[in-house]
Amino acid sequence: MDPNKNQGLNLNVNFDTTPILYTDNVSITVNEDGVVLDFIQRLINTNQVRLVSRVGMSRDHARKLLDSLETSLRGAEGAMQSATKKVKLN
Repeated sequence: MDPNKNQGLNLNVNFDTTPILYTDNVSITVNEDGVVLDFIQRLINTNQVRLVSRVGMSRDHARKLLDSLETSLRGAEGAMQSATKKVKLN
């Protein structure tokens, strides 16, 4: 996804009905029809996992997601590095 493409959209989120789900693992299945991401959470002190969410998409959409995620992570990492840089003033 082009991050500039959706700047005109206004995203409305109801935080009561749309919680952030934590995941510490992801399983990715790819075939000729598309991509499925299974977001998984390990259960504490067990050898079990819980499926948190499943997201399916076309291969083209998955490529756009990958590009957008990479761009967002690079931007966040750059911002973190800028924030932690020590500047020596004379």
